[in-house]
Amino acid sequence: MPSTIILDGEHLGLEQIAAVARGGARVSLGDSARRKLVRAHDVVQRILASDQQVYGVNTGFGLLKDIRIPRDRLDVLQLNLIRSHCAGLGDPLPPEATRALMLLRAHVLARGHSGVRPLVVETLLDHLNADLLPVVPEQGSLGASGDLAPLSHVALALLGEGEVVLRGVRMRTPAALETTGLAPLRLGPKEGLALINGTQFITAVGVLALLQAEELAAVADVAGALSLEALKGSHRAFDERLQALRPHPGQVDSAANLRALLETSEIARSHEACGRVQDAYSLRCMPQVHGSARDGIRFARSILEVEVDAVTDNPIVFPDGGDLLSGGNFHGETPALALDLLAIATASLASISERRVDRLMNPVLSGLPPFLTRDAGVHSGLMMAHVTAASLVSENKILCHPASVDSIPTEANQEDHVSMGPIAARKARAVVGHARMVLAIEVLSACQALDFLAPLHPGRGARAAYEAVRRAVPFMETDRVLADDIREVERLIREGTLRAAAESAVGRLR
Repeated sequence: MPSTIILDGEHLGLEQIAAVARGGARVSLGDSARRKLVRAHDVVQRILASDQQVYGVNTGFGLLKDIRIPRDRLDVLQLNLIRSHCAGLGDPLPPEATRALMLLRAHVLARGHSGVRPLVVETLLDHLNADLLPVVPEQGSLGASGDLAPLSHVALALLGEGEVVLRGVRMRTPAALETTGLAPLRLGPKEGLALINGTQFITAVGVLALLQAEELAAVADVAGALSLEALKGSHRAFDERLQALRPHPGQVDSAANLRALLETSEIARSHEACGRVQDAYSLRCMPQVHGSARDGIRFARSILEVEVDAVTDNPIVFPDGGDLLSGGNFHGETPALALDLLAIATASLASISERRVDRLMNPVLSGLPPFLTRDAGVHSGLMMAHVTAASLVSENKILCHPASVDSIPTEANQEDHVSMGPIAARKARAVVGHARMVLAIEVLSACQALDFLAPLHPGRGARAAYEAVRRAVPFMETDRVLADDIREVERLIREGTLRAAAESAVGRLR
């Protein structure tokens, strides 16, 4: 990924968003985008000169749309819009998501259909590149007329007001501008509205959750392979011929991963004649369950890729014809539905993972020591790790109630149907985080179980993953604080170490 990303006014990739969100890439405005901005801004200026009444340019907002604003008060109109819409509450948006939010808003403005000056986009990018991040409360947006409240908090910082976090230190915005040498922005006609009308909060939080979920889909196959080996499960259910008769893409990919991870298994050879006909569904149906999650995640990606490049302002400028059209591109229903599905899909990875953990703990089902400890009774082993996994899975069930089925009319019934997309995005993020912890518990438990099968080794991909865990977390001979071990394995998953270890042995997982 290049160290500098140029906004060309056309396309922004999800991986580019991630690079900026992590603080590893700078962003600049390209010449082609600058020309588009100038053309759209000229349209707004011509409309003002003609004294035509246009929503958001020289009128009030929402139910106040029919109130004409005098020319000499248009700047005040935009400033008051930003201040009055800074009504967000709750915890601040994390830095990664805040950077993504700023980048996405700059990208949409750079598409050249918003009517703002290049200076507006440049100021936004100057703040982003200086790691001068607005404090954006997470709650307060319905995803209806865009993400008005959170984007207003972003805009407020550009104006030199409110609070920001400068390179990790929270402070008042004027002090941060003085430190960085940046000047506050003075808004022109339509520019305040253009800064806050859009679905970029939904998209920023959603894209980062999606990218993490995509990683978890591969990790789920690694975790499942480890558990299958520890439970002496059969590899036959992953046969390529079976998958070909039900060729959903996710199922085919998951089964291929499992076959690769389990190749050369000494454990499998040790129980070839055991007489067991079939395994439990949590083992046998991994391709079907993991695969369906993959297909849901892929659908969410297809929607978010479109939404990232979508112009979600109102009104929208069409420079070629000189028109401003009011519409509903700001409505967040489409990404809201996709992110509700993302949460449901990712929750299924955690749900089946917890079932495998339960089997590992139960000596009747596993043939292993109770709770994977040598001296059960004196030691509780991994008993509470499973309890934690069950708790997280249960919480996910509540979070998976779709936000997009709800609607509360607001703004004197002008906004009489809303998407609740920001809630869908935040729930998806929470479910992804919980799923990662459940998978960490499964990986920790399966590695503990595999030690009881030594000197037999699992398949080469599973063995490489096991060895990566053991370099960070030793076998639990006696009881110790489990939270530390779980967090360490979760870190291996989050940073990509576990997947990379498996791929070093079997090649790129699908």
